[in-house]
Amino acid sequence: MASSPLDQGTTSPTTPTPSGGEQRQRRAITVEELSFTSAMSLLEAYFQHDPAVGPRTMPYVTKFITRTLEKTHSLREVRETLSQSVDVWMWLGKDFVAALPSLETRSIGSRLNPDNGMTPQESTALITKNYVSLKEDLSILIKLMHIARNLLVVSEPEVPQDLCTATQFDNMLFLTIGLCVNVTSKAYDGDILEESARHRLTEITELYKKLLVTCLQQAHNWIAKNDRNKMHFWIRTLYDDDAMEPPEGADFRSDIARTEIQHWFERNSRFCDKARQLLIEYERTARENPKDAPGPLTPHCSDMAWNWDPENHKIRADPADDDSHIMPLWKEDEPDKFEQDRLYGRVSREIDLWWLKARDPNYEDWVVPMPTVEFAQQRTENSKANLVNRYAESYREDTAASVHSVHSNDYASHPGHSSEEENRDSQHYSQDYNDDPIEDEDVDDDESYGEGPMSGLLTEVPNILDPKQIEALHMIVKSCILDNAGLALSRAGENLQKTRCRMFLALECGRSLLREILVFIAVWEKNEQTLIFQLTTQIVEAIHHSALIPYAWSSLRIPKDIISPAQTVLLRLVNNMFRARNNDPPPPDSKEHLRDVKLLQYLFIQFRSRIVPECAALMHLQAQIRSDAASAVEFPVDSWDMERAKDGLQQFLELLTTVNELPETRAYLIEWEAAYELLVLLKGLEEGVPKKPLVDMARPSPPRPPQHPSDDYDADNIPPPPPPPPPMQDFAYQFPWAGIKAQILHLLAGLLQPPPGRSSPGNPKVQAQIIRHNGIINLLACCAYDDHNRYARERVQVCLKWLMDGSDAAQNFLHELSAMSPPPNLRPQPGPDGQAPTTTMRIDGVGGEVKVRLKAPATNATTTGSSSSSGGSVPKTGSASAALLNIAARKAGVPLPSLAASTSGSGSGGQINTSNTLAPIQSSTTAAAGKGGGDSVRSRSDELLRDIITLADEAARLAITGGHVHGQLHHRADEDETEDDDFM
Repeated sequence: MASSPLDQGTTSPTTPTPSGGEQRQRRAITVEELSFTSAMSLLEAYFQHDPAVGPRTMPYVTKFITRTLEKTHSLREVRETLSQSVDVWMWLGKDFVAALPSLETRSIGSRLNPDNGMTPQESTALITKNYVSLKEDLSILIKLMHIARNLLVVSEPEVPQDLCTATQFDNMLFLTIGLCVNVTSKAYDGDILEESARHRLTEITELYKKLLVTCLQQAHNWIAKNDRNKMHFWIRTLYDDDAMEPPEGADFRSDIARTEIQHWFERNSRFCDKARQLLIEYERTARENPKDAPGPLTPHCSDMAWNWDPENHKIRADPADDDSHIMPLWKEDEPDKFEQDRLYGRVSREIDLWWLKARDPNYEDWVVPMPTVEFAQQRTENSKANLVNRYAESYREDTAASVHSVHSNDYASHPGHSSEEENRDSQHYSQDYNDDPIEDEDVDDDESYGEGPMSGLLTEVPNILDPKQIEALHMIVKSCILDNAGLALSRAGENLQKTRCRMFLALECGRSLLREILVFIAVWEKNEQTLIFQLTTQIVEAIHHSALIPYAWSSLRIPKDIISPAQTVLLRLVNNMFRARNNDPPPPDSKEHLRDVKLLQYLFIQFRSRIVPECAALMHLQAQIRSDAASAVEFPVDSWDMERAKDGLQQFLELLTTVNELPETRAYLIEWEAAYELLVLLKGLEEGVPKKPLVDMARPSPPRPPQHPSDDYDADNIPPPPPPPPPMQDFAYQFPWAGIKAQILHLLAGLLQPPPGRSSPGNPKVQAQIIRHNGIINLLACCAYDDHNRYARERVQVCLKWLMDGSDAAQNFLHELSAMSPPPNLRPQPGPDGQAPTTTMRIDGVGGEVKVRLKAPATNATTTGSSSSSGGSVPKTGSASAALLNIAARKAGVPLPSLAASTSGSGSGGQINTSNTLAPIQSSTTAAAGKGGGDSVRSRSDELLRDIITLADEAARLAITGGHVHGQLHHRADEDETEDDDFM
């Protein structure tokens, strides 16, 4: 390969002169390789001070390294040449071996004395003291890691991947990641430093982060399309040597699994042929001419040494020419563990056994049915009764019980199980609430939230890097576990991607890393279009392929939360996954569709058995406090806990809305009677949260502070103190659950849609469910304006359209309202001075009461009034609010405020307020008869729409006037309203 000096950017072959005799000739090397290896040899001496490298030599070393980095970026032939040089990989490893102890000593002290570790303050002082040398050395190491990363981007990546492993540079990679994490994760207190010291600390920390990012990028290239390297990376990052002994009674014996994985490494330790040949040549040169090589190959795993020294190492790898498929065979009585694992053929039997216990119990058959509505009702009542006690004490989290809290192999019954079995099943669903309380001092809330020391090499990385820096970590996890279509299986028929995914959740370090990856999305508020969100969705997809989302859900649970932040993000990702399915749905009889339905069933069980009962219990306590039946001091959680509960509930409703879009999956929600939970939440919100007006007339503006200072302040010429700031947020018991009601109404409207292929009537099953659970009352209660849930009234009208259309029971309810006689119409009585009276009234969307002046009609007052009062004519306008009030009370079984009781007002004589009302709802027959013979009869749809709108009007006015009327508003019965609203 023709070349010229390095400055010209080309290379030339060089053959060293033989020293005489029969000495073997070395391979030809290029100028780039010679220059780069020479610079790295000087760099090793610089870090080790043997020999001492002066300040005039280091600029040349930096120059050669920088030039090499530039060429590996732009020239493919340079990357190809350097990537297949064992000397280059050896020198890279030796430089990091020399540099890492020096960096560690100058940054955080030595790890040789773990008991004498430095405090963050001491480490800060050490870093600022060594600022200059740390900045120079970190910059060089970043360039070296960049070069190592570039050398893996070649046409035959398996060659440098194997050389990297053989020369132990992968080990240096892990040690470098560990050092970067240790330095950047310390809680440095920069506020106590002066400006220059703070700047130095920040600059060094950013350099460590940059080195960490480059290490992750190099690791991603090292494991690309290489199952052995992926497994090796997984073992190094997921196994914590400090926690190798599994707890007694653990479902997963990590020590046994590690032994079995090590045996898998031995069976799969064969390098590619080209890499083996390069290593054999290098080893021969290192033995014959030690001065011509950086040093002998001493792998950290001796099981791989046979690749370059087969004479001195036992070969236990599978034959290269044997690609026949094998049937896994487990011999329990086999004394040789390696032979036992070889016959089994798969990575680890311990991992396989764990997965059989941890996967969704419905993986093969439907063994876990959906809890009944009766169970949900009982669960809600229990949650209301035990709400305060549940939060008053902390509860012990039993890992085994929490993992199988809802899905359990013990909970298996047939479709026709008896009522006794149903009661036993209900006890199963509630077992995770029967944990024994423990003392407060034994509970570490910080640890439950993933704060403080965390196990695993990569677990802290999401807390260190920002979204642009962390992309390599997500790409690594995705590359290790995502089951891509067309992926080749092992000889034993094993999907290694799925096996690593199971390891991911079986090991505590993997679960911790998953939690931090999920919380990262919430902390940085990443949306669905960002790369990080899309990568994390693919990670969740991989977990779903192994039927382990139920296990992940349970492992992410925090006892003090209804739903943890990590669980909320997991729901967002699952929702994103289902939304993609809606664009290209799998066939209903496919394995993919069935797998999705089983996941949906598990999540809805959580919704029914935990989320809704506990949220409803909080709303119930809010309602008690609102009605003065309970004290505000009894509310057990703070605003942050309420916000987390609302976020989780919101994501559940988003998921159900996405599922509701497809008729195939909507049928499952209807079958599970999802409308019940939605109505429970609607009722809880209506009772516990007051509606927020668009304009609040009841709340006066705070008085302004005096413009002139007091005498004392005049003397000292000091301005008066400013008024106290307004409170940052309302109390937790006043939490509004904003937006939840609108989501529920949108979801109910979707459930009420006609079956596929029809435009009318509404879904009869959902109509029956809503009527059975008194849902019309809950819907009508949402008609009044609420700024917490804008456009709720319009959503209610859509729900009522589908609810009334085709439902005899709903129509009967509607006609029962229209059959009620309106109260007699009253006209305003003039005051003593002959002026029109004034009164107060409530207006939808306006908080408080508004003063209005009423004007009597200009003509025919006496005649019309006599006709109305005598009962000789039927009034055209009246109030259906009283009818709605009475029927609602009867059907719901709860007392509602009575308009008849609200009769206090100025100048009204205690008359009933019939203001702000529309005509009573009429049936289509009555309306048609009132038009005369020449008019055509309205269509059923038009009449139904008019009835719905009128009913919504009446419900809104009932909500704003019931129990709050302080005056009367009178108008003529046979003419339109003519009052002038003069706001006082």
